[in-house]
Amino acid sequence: MSKNLEIESKTLLDEETYKKMRDAFTAKSDFIQKNYYFDTPDFDLKNSDASLRIRILVDHAEQTIKVKENNPKENKYSERIEINDLLSVAQAEQMTQSAYEGTFFLFGGDVGDYLQKHYSNEAIHSLKLISWSQTRRILATGPEKCELTLDLTEFPDGYYDFELEIENDDPATIKKVLAELEKQFNFKVNKENTNQSKVQRAWEHKK
Repeated sequence: MSKNLEIESKTLLDEETYKKMRDAFTAKSDFIQKNYYFDTPDFDLKNSDASLRIRILVDHAEQTIKVKENNPKENKYSERIEINDLLSVAQAEQMTQSAYEGTFFLFGGDVGDYLQKHYSNEAIHSLKLISWSQTRRILATGPEKCELTLDLTEFPDGYYDFELEIENDDPATIKKVLAELEKQFNFKVNKENTNQSKVQRAWEHKK
């Protein structure tokens, strides 16, 4: 299990800007990940500003619940407490297959413990697969030696988008790096393209 405070800026890019940024920085890693998102029929998690997912990569998987930080360092960027449990790929695939088939299963580990403490048994037993996404993720070192995450994500209805994520413990560093990238690649961060979660976009673009 891991539990950490995640502070990051999330900016949707147009395709041309994404490609220019992708080509400008040397990739440290480049991989595919599949994300499966869960909630109750009444969206109990969404309504409490939480999200629940299973993520599957080539050689490992994880289950994660992200919840609101009650005492944020700042209010400009996305700030969440992230609780993760590692899963084997086989275990994660079995769980998502059960979800596709509508077969009930319980989340275990620390994610399961959090659900038990904060949601009713009725809510937990009504959790179901809401949507999914598939992301090609590129990690690269950007300005100030800060890690950049460049995502190309496809959703169930065939829609796809491009996103820049900058995660750092220091909001001032995020602000500085983002300003340098805006100037270098001639894009502008605004209310419409900032901090839109993938789970929200997956809900909007489900079949």
